[in-house]
Amino acid sequence: MNVQVGGIVVHQEHLNAADQADLVEQVRRVVRSAPLYRPETRTGRAMSVRMTSAGTFGWISDRRGYRYDRKHPDGMEWPPIPPGALDIWRAVSGVARDPQSCLINYYDADARMGMHQDRDEGDFDMPVVSVSLGDEALFRVGGPERGGKTQSIWLKSGDVAVMGGTARLNFHGIDRIRAGSSALLPKGGRINLTMRVVE
Repeated sequence: MNVQVGGIVVHQEHLNAADQADLVEQVRRVVRSAPLYRPETRTGRAMSVRMTSAGTFGWISDRRGYRYDRKHPDGMEWPPIPPGALDIWRAVSGVARDPQSCLINYYDADARMGMHQDRDEGDFDMPVVSVSLGDEALFRVGGPERGGKTQSIWLKSGDVAVMGGTARLNFHGIDRIRAGSSALLPKGGRINLTMRVVE
């Protein structure tokens, strides 16, 4: 079933349990090649999520600012985007181009993601596709300007959100994680894959 939240389309239960488990194994292979790290903001504050990437580009945040880079902070190139993630993109994105970046965020029970726009990409006609795995997350969506009215939805494991069209630059964030709501990850937490066309 598809629902809209602030113009963002959420494909609920897009992945069944077997597909979720398979995608988690593919993500683990990425993490073995390009380990999770804790990024910093421009001011040097550590973010609460840990992240890595796959694809031609990875998204980086440190004291130099936000940007895409072809290499992990430890110096290695990013591994390929998992095939299961590419299958999702091709099924729901509505565009012919494949993503060039798959950002992988890991949220523990205390992690959050403040309201932000995805605007470091070169072509805003290309959507952003976000996949949820593991514990549920309270996803909040606003409009294209900071502040104002917002809407929220609990994203469950297997849900896929597509930010495109007029909602492509809407502010969005994760307010909290519902710890223990999924048994997919043995140690709990949430994995979020976010695929984008960079240039």
